[in-house]
Amino acid sequence: MTVLRIGVVGAGANTRGRHIPGFQEIEGVEVVAVANRTRESAQKVADEFGISGVFEDWRELVRSDDVDAVCVGTWPYRHCSITLESLKAGKHILTEARMAMNLAEARQMLAASQQSDRVSMIVPAPMYLETEAALLAMVAAGYFGDFLEIHVDALSGDYDPEAPLHWRQRRDLSGNNIMAMGIYNETVRRYAGHEKAISAHATSFATQRMDSESNQRLPADVPESLGILAEMESGATAVYHISSVARMGESGIEMHGTRGAFKLDDNGAWIAGEGDSAYRKLEVPLEEQGGWRVEAEFVDAIRDGTTVTHTSFDDGVKYMEFTEAVNVSLAEGRRVELPLG
Repeated sequence: MTVLRIGVVGAGANTRGRHIPGFQEIEGVEVVAVANRTRESAQKVADEFGISGVFEDWRELVRSDDVDAVCVGTWPYRHCSITLESLKAGKHILTEARMAMNLAEARQMLAASQQSDRVSMIVPAPMYLETEAALLAMVAAGYFGDFLEIHVDALSGDYDPEAPLHWRQRRDLSGNNIMAMGIYNETVRRYAGHEKAISAHATSFATQRMDSESNQRLPADVPESLGILAEMESGATAVYHISSVARMGESGIEMHGTRGAFKLDDNGAWIAGEGDSAYRKLEVPLEEQGGWRVEAEFVDAIRDGTTVTHTSFDDGVKYMEFTEAVNVSLAEGRRVELPLG
């Protein structure tokens, strides 16, 4: 078996907690190089995981003949540039979500992937994967009928105006991505398809925060509370409420159809069929459950040519289009029709 050599650019919490260990568990796969924000932090990661190659400049890693595929774990502001350089260098690419800063960058990435014979993949929304295949089969079989109402709550965090500035609160680092909007939209569209139009409203309660690196107060210009009303192509109505200041808030998805309904929360999936008066938990046999297999899917696509399902660049562009429409609605105070031109 030919060894597949992975280079990591950006070794944040998800990369250290999931991607590097995930690749190292796969036979015939080696993580051979890492580049981080500083050489010192890259060396620390290399020492922790036994990685031999440390690069100060991510471009040198991407162009290295010792690297076959690149895993991007940076914040969104680097996703496009690293992806384009990796594909140009003939490397397979797995990039952390969200796909890009904006729709224009996402389209650039998709176009570059289509012109390449390399595998291109985005880290997917991680929630509710265990029961997804079973639920999708029930949707396809008409168990819930046609969807009428979709409700998404992603309420978390706490209101602390003195908390330091986080990169997710900076538009220059996270782009048009607002809190958990993208991962919930990606999840919803797996079951319910695409949006026809959206309207959005957002609020920020602490518009400046102390940046720990510069020791200056900087704009916190990503909203802390977001509401989205979406008309689906199917005719269903979808309502999103997303907040990072809801200390006692809960998160989940509900989908109500003409025959039944299901909901997804921290305790699993719950279903109600035609004639049911209450939800019951969806029990999926262990051998039929899904789960996190991002690193394995990436490797399988490279080695065996299997189709990327979670998540392709094409699907990434679709949720980035939703993200773009939300930001247009916020900026211009109007309903936005989809698809965008």
